[in-house]
Amino acid sequence: MRTQLGLFATVLLLFGSWWALNNTTDEQTQTDTVAGAPLVAITLPARFSELEQMGIAAFEAKCADCHGANGVGKDGAGPPLVHKVYEPSHHGDMAFQLAVQNGVTSHHWPFGNMPSVEGLTRADVGAIIAYVRALQRENGIN
Repeated sequence: MRTQLGLFATVLLLFGSWWALNNTTDEQTQTDTVAGAPLVAITLPARFSELEQMGIAAFEAKCADCHGANGVGKDGAGPPLVHKVYEPSHHGDMAFQLAVQNGVTSHHWPFGNMPSVEGLTRADVGAIIAYVRALQRENGIN
């Protein structure tokens, strides 16, 4: 009887270990990277328009803390904006305006909700959008 219980416990332990290894969620694998590390690698455009340059300054001041330098995301903080999820046909320019104005309930990534962003005008956000779209186009996201 004791041998049967030991065998059952061993099988149960092995199954539990197998299940845990094979059922890792995206959120769990997300934490395997270094906290604060970029989440994607991108190519920068050779040059930016004047509007896009204004967007760079506004992005660095208000967005980069969470979305990383050049929109590459930041492990543990926020998603990359240079990503197919944010292509214009899925998240149009108005989605960016509304996200800044109202915040966003988390729905694509495990980073939690995005709060609204204070201190940006619609024109500032338009410049940020121009900058992000330039980065996206350079990286094949149209």
